[in-house]
Amino acid sequence: MLLLDCPWCGPRDETEYHYGGQAHVRYPQAPADLTDQEWAEYLFFRDNPEGPFAERWVHSTGCRRWFNVVRDTTSYEVLAVYRPTDPRPEGSR
Repeated sequence: MLLLDCPWCGPRDETEYHYGGQAHVRYPQAPADLTDQEWAEYLFFRDNPEGPFAERWVHSTGCRRWFNVVRDTTSYEVLAVYRPTDPRPEGSR
C-alpha cells in the first residue's frame, strides 16, 4: 500500500486518494479541429514507462485537491509529490 504525502494535508494512506492518470497532458488548443484519430490519441493514449512516471492524484476523502506524484512504476516508490502549479521534477516522464 502506498503512503502519499498530500501537499496540503500531509501523509495519508492511499485509500484516501483516487488515481487520475498521467500528469502534464495538455488539452488541445483547438479540439474542434482535431481529426477523430487525433482526438482518440488525446483521450486514450498515454505513456506507460518503466521507471519514474508523473501521475495525477486527488485527495478525495480529504481536501479534494489535485496534485502530482512522481512514482517509480517498477518499485512503486514515491519519488516526489508536488502541486499542479509547480514544475515537473527532473528525470520524470
